[in-house]
Amino acid sequence: MSAPQILKIIKNNGGTIHMSEALDAGINRYTLYSMLEKGEIERLSRGVYRASNTPAMTEPDLAIVASRIPKAVICLISALSYHDLTTQIPHRVSIALPTGIKTPKLDYPPISAYRFNKESFEAGIEPHQIDGVSIRVYNSEKTLVDCFKFRNKIGMEVVLEALKLYRERQAIDVQAIMKYAKICRVSKVISPYLEASL
Repeated sequence: MSAPQILKIIKNNGGTIHMSEALDAGINRYTLYSMLEKGEIERLSRGVYRASNTPAMTEPDLAIVASRIPKAVICLISALSYHDLTTQIPHRVSIALPTGIKTPKLDYPPISAYRFNKESFEAGIEPHQIDGVSIRVYNSEKTLVDCFKFRNKIGMEVVLEALKLYRERQAIDVQAIMKYAKICRVSKVISPYLEASL
């Protein structure tokens, strides 16, 4: 298979390709390595490649995590950053995983995995596209609730700043927040802060 054919397959695959997908498509691993050496493709992470002539990625860390760990949902500070609800710069990608799933190992970027029970894990997921990669991220309201739940790990100042920015940028969806708070069992914690924000 020629390099232009392989680049077309990568483009049709959303701009990235896993080694396993390449092998399934009949692409020889040595051909991929040769293209990598020639600079025709670049390695995003172990086993994930993209065409070198693709426009620069806007959120490479999120795209890599989503392509390597498709079950993960972007959460907490990474989700706050995605929704522009924090001034924090995430140094790790925060991901939610269902209980019972082992944390995958990534060379890069560094990740912090948080465990969620089934109902809490599945609530509030929004699908998005970043740099041609499908990602899953919790919506703003679920993210706020998760931040209250994990306030001891991320810091209460981060949570209060997120609530303030949320309130400044949109009407507070109290119903949605309380729905997620009930699922995550933090209704009593979050209620006084919500009342003070109204």
